[in-house]
Formats: sequence, C-alpha cells, structure tokens
Amino acid sequence: MRDRTQTNSAEPGDRLIRVGAVVFFAGAVATLVTVAPLFLGTTPFPTYMFGLSMLMGVGFLIAGAGVLQSVAAGRRKARSQAG
Repeated sequence: MRDRTQTNSAEPGDRLIRVGAVVFFAGAVATLVTVAPLFLGTTPFPTYMFGLSMLMGVGFLIAGAGVLQSVAAGRRKARSQAG
C-alpha cells in the first residue's frame, strides 16, 4: 500500500486541518500576549485581545471539521472498494 500512496497527495479535509492549525497557533500567541501583562505587572491589553484569544477554540473546531471530513472521505472510499 505504501508504494501506491503519494507523499504530496491532498486528501479531503487536509486544507481545513492546516488552516485550523494556523488559526489555533495565532490564538495561542494572542493568549500568551494577553496573559503576559498579568504576570509582568504592566497595563493590561485592550479587550479585543481577549477576543483574539478565542481563535484557539475556533482553530480547534476548524481542524476538527477537517478531520471529520477526512474520516468521511475514507469511509466512502472503503465502501466503494468493498462493494
């Protein structure tokens, strides 16, 4: 099976997983930036930074949708090969 699989083949859901990972890490950076003033004793950032921290959850949901799409495509492919 390995000899038939291309290393750069794009499966359904791969793009959603990549986009979700980028959005998640952007939210993680925003969370670190938002929490840092609490530990450093400086002036807190504006409220919109807390909203940007929510990107972690949004990225997680996007990546999860990509995983579900990939699983569904794999099941469809297995069904078509089996019968």
